[in-house]
Amino acid sequence: MTSRSTKLIAAIDTADINQARKWVSALEDSVDAIKLGLEFTYGCGLEAVKDLSQNQRLFLDLKLHDIPNTVASGLRSLLNNLSPELLTVHALGGPEMIERSREAIEQKTSTSQTRPKLLAVTILTSMNQQTLNAVGIADTPLDQVIRLGKMAIKAGADGLVCSAHEITALRDALGENALLVVPGIRPKGNQADDQQRVMTPAQAAQAGADWIVVGRPITKAADPAQAARAIKAELQL
Repeated sequence: MTSRSTKLIAAIDTADINQARKWVSALEDSVDAIKLGLEFTYGCGLEAVKDLSQNQRLFLDLKLHDIPNTVASGLRSLLNNLSPELLTVHALGGPEMIERSREAIEQKTSTSQTRPKLLAVTILTSMNQQTLNAVGIADTPLDQVIRLGKMAIKAGADGLVCSAHEITALRDALGENALLVVPGIRPKGNQADDQQRVMTPAQAAQAGADWIVVGRPITKAADPAQAARAIKAELQL
């Protein structure tokens, strides 16, 4: 396995702009990036996303999924005002949607800018075998993740959002260069909440995650900054 330094993303999952500002301010020196998703973006708007990410690297997790032209146009509009480090689309949108997304990102990134990394979401970490069967997918979660992951990387995605339990298989299937961003991370002793496929920070780092995403164990802690620092220390074990 290639040696890599696993980075920590704090998930700012709230539609309360004042609470979000408090968390981001408290975590400024304790995390490597913040994640803003549907709850915050829909609740507070894109200007608030821009404001909140001025002093932090941004993982913009909107999981876009539509016809190729619509997703590409949406990305161009987003990138008129935002400069995320990472952003997401659903792999189930298909190869053309991913190709057009990559083209749109490259068109909106000047030579002096760092190009946002395009991540494909395969199977949500809240889904298990029973859930897949309920929506008509007979494959195991891992088989579906690998199939979609290969397609997404071939179409131009830089990496995947995946469960930590899938990292080893994805490295075998995709090689060491695919960027793997891993949600569903819970420090030892924390409950899993609605995440079905989880690991601790240390386990995810040892498996080879490039980034881990942690939400409630940080934001619901009495001292979010200390909770984040403890997780970063665990990543070094």
